[in-house]
Amino acid sequence: MRDGGHGQSRGLIAVAMNKTDQMSFFGFEAEPADAKAVKSKAAKPAVTAVSQPPAAAATPPSSPVSPPQPETSLSPEDSPVSSDTAVHDTEAMAQLLSQHPDYRILRRLVPQTDYGPLNGQGTQRVIVLDTETTGLDARNEKIIELAMLSVLVDTATGLPVGPVTVYESFEDPGKPIPPQITDITGIDDSMVQGQRIDDAAVTVLVEQADLIVAHNAGFDRPFVEARLPVFARKAWNCSFAGINWKQEGSGSAKLEFLASERGWFYDAHRAQVDCHALLQVLSSPLSDGLTGLTRLLQGAGQTRYKLRATGAPFEAKDKLKSRGYRWDGECRVWWCSLASDELLQAECTWLRAEVYGQRKAQVQLEAMDSLVQFSSRPGMLSEQTL
Repeated sequence: MRDGGHGQSRGLIAVAMNKTDQMSFFGFEAEPADAKAVKSKAAKPAVTAVSQPPAAAATPPSSPVSPPQPETSLSPEDSPVSSDTAVHDTEAMAQLLSQHPDYRILRRLVPQTDYGPLNGQGTQRVIVLDTETTGLDARNEKIIELAMLSVLVDTATGLPVGPVTVYESFEDPGKPIPPQITDITGIDDSMVQGQRIDDAAVTVLVEQADLIVAHNAGFDRPFVEARLPVFARKAWNCSFAGINWKQEGSGSAKLEFLASERGWFYDAHRAQVDCHALLQVLSSPLSDGLTGLTRLLQGAGQTRYKLRATGAPFEAKDKLKSRGYRWDGECRVWWCSLASDELLQAECTWLRAEVYGQRKAQVQLEAMDSLVQFSSRPGMLSEQTL
């Protein structure tokens, strides 16, 4: 799966719980080619309190939180505080800080492996997927880690239900992992040597799914389709492109940022922990009350369009760029992606007025349903007269 401010603040307090267990998560988005980092997970949630910049005032407002005292180093046998007491005290501190306007509380995201009983409700099965690779180009690079979470989604509530089936695997790419990839992911040659994705196990899991979701499916889908053909036969949607996070009020569509807005932090960018983070983000309600999972399941039935502004005059390049069009250097054309028929019609109206000066023009459309969108395979091409 491919965000600090300066100035004065009233302080930053970070409290981390003792780690009593470590679990390895072996197993992207847009931002389409985001870097990924090494992942580790504490057995119990840690709490981070992030201070907010204070409003200007003549005298500092009073705070219900006493300044932190210097810590005294104690060996485990010397410590008079039990682990359970420490956990309770940490949570009490978190609760106190959360009531103060200058602090936000972030808790370590704890992966869920069971979302509760099924009660005969209608469901659809969704797979949340992420990969780590040797590079960005699916034509020349290889997968080194694949993770999938398969879970049923209640179609009435948009919430996961039942147990989560987890698949994770390293794969030997048959060539050295570039040092920069190891720096980003923590995955080195010794970890993948002799490892291989279980084709049969993945195929069985994918064949059961109604929808596959990735955070930047335009990156992950070409990689997994090149490796396992079963992925080409399934509907896909993208949690990065398929939800307008800016319209939802988010400052960024990066997965780490979306998680922090919902009160969680995690050791990002290894495939499996990213999947758990994405599933929990998508289980949260959006501005209309629907969950992200519901939005993506509904959106999978829509056709996406790639609109190419063929013959656009050179002087219109700044307008096109500011509107979000991208330049295809190979085909020498400006293009954009549109998620519905309504957006397509609105864009054609804008092009005719702002780019082609109300003159008659033809643009090229590539229609892509959920079986093609975000893949490297072409959709259905046609011409549309403006």
